[in-house]
Amino acid sequence: MNKADFVKHVAQQHQCTQIEAEKTIDMFTSSVIDAMGKGNEISLVGFGNFSVSKVAARAGRNPRTGEALEIAAYNQPKFKVGQKLKDAVNPKL
Repeated sequence: MNKADFVKHVAQQHQCTQIEAEKTIDMFTSSVIDAMGKGNEISLVGFGNFSVSKVAARAGRNPRTGEALEIAAYNQPKFKVGQKLKDAVNPKL
């Protein structure tokens, strides 16, 4: 499902216009990006947790040339799934 399909899905599910649904999705995603960019964690009970973890610098190798290189440290965004979301995608038979 791409963004346009998701906008239609949200609009139908919550009886709102597609414009309102798209604004809501855009507000959510931009807010998550902004908060995580500042290093904050976001916890949505039942849905999941958004967090940032630091990845240390390390030595690497260019697979084409075999040349050694240094991979810089960076921040990795992470998402840990909540129980309600796990249950929704794994229905009990």
